Amino acid sequence: MTYAQSARMTFANMLGTLDHLAGKAIDAGVSDDVLADKLTDDMFPLELQFRVALNQVVLALNQVGGQALPLEEVAYRSLAEVRQRISAIRLLVEQTGPAKWADADALVDLTLPNGVRFLMSAEEDIRDWILPNFYFHVTMAYALLRNAGLVIGKMDFIPHMARYRASTAE
Repeated sequence: MTYAQSARMTFANMLGTLDHLAGKAIDAGVSDDVLADKLTDDMFPLELQFRVALNQVVLALNQVGGQALPLEEVAYRSLAEVRQRISAIRLLVEQTGPAKWADADALVDLTLPNGVRFLMSAEEDIRDWILPNFYFHVTMAYALLRNAGLVIGKMDFIPHMARYRASTAE
């Protein structure tokens, strides 16, 4: 399996997690006010956790997936809008097949807004920068929703694992 195939599957799984969490919050009647919640004063609110997670996927598609997509810059106003944006990003991942992705050893030159610059291969960019940041923000969304009182557990973080569940019947 190539790094592109692996990344696309990981994005699909965890975008499914984000959609599941937002959907569960909607179904539980959680107010859209939750989007302003933070765990601490110096952390992003839930809305921005969702948006930055989605932007990590967009960055991957731009840096190594052969795309030139705009980042999500406008704040989401509702959990329903969060779900709509997740759906749109999922479609982008599906449409950007691995054949369009850069070779694993292609150079990625990444400069952060604070001026820090990284030079790495496309595979290293996905493995060492994009995926850790993506997982961080997905995890923070989970933590913020749980902190807000949404009844969720480990399987809500990894709902894609249900497809591997073995029967306990003998």
